[in-house]
Amino acid sequence: MATTTFIGWKNGWKDNSADLEQGAFGRPFALMRDPTITPELLLHAYASGVFPMAESREATDIRWIEPHKRGVFPLHNFHISRSLARHICRSNWTIRTNTNFSAVVAACADRPETWINDQITELYQSLHRSGFAHSLEVWDGQELAGGVYGVTLGAAFFGESMFSRRTNASKTALAYLVHRLRAGGFQLFDTQFLTPHLASLGAIEISRAEYKRQLGTALVRPAQFDPPDYPPLPSVVAELSAG
Repeated sequence: MATTTFIGWKNGWKDNSADLEQGAFGRPFALMRDPTITPELLLHAYASGVFPMAESREATDIRWIEPHKRGVFPLHNFHISRSLARHICRSNWTIRTNTNFSAVVAACADRPETWINDQITELYQSLHRSGFAHSLEVWDGQELAGGVYGVTLGAAFFGESMFSRRTNASKTALAYLVHRLRAGGFQLFDTQFLTPHLASLGAIEISRAEYKRQLGTALVRPAQFDPPDYPPLPSVVAELSAG
């Protein structure tokens, strides 16, 4: 197993979540024991404010989660330290998107305890193949040093997980991701839960009702994960993100 530092936004999810008993899908969904969850159902879940998690890598059940309070990144409130901004400017890392989505998901799942089981992995692979799931990758030469992946619907980006194998790699990935989402016209960056790490970068918690309001607005507006004439210079990312 690779030595990996995880800064995932699903830490502590059991303390701030509710399994759906009745919900947005019109039938009970506390646990899904049907092994044939489709990518279409998964997209419908995201559009309804719900996302899946497994108890462990070996779990055969998938839980649909709807937090009482939702973590989000206001895209124009994201900020990084001056030292990280200098690191972004001076680093020789390469930023890529969607060149090895499966490796990013695998790296995020590569830890003793994970909510990503085989079924969830395959579902996100299907969403990636159909253009709804994306990865942003930080490469150090030929090695994948860090990255983040998530799902897009309209102008909403649903962050799923991120990982780091180098100091500052996950923060660098987030800085580039936020810049990309701004440039592409996104309005909502959903982190699902708020962690101290995410809060230090500008993420906040909002109520379920406010999240549903923001989600409804974002879903009906267009956005592009790969906007025209992209990517920017590292200095531009660092300048827009530095607090």
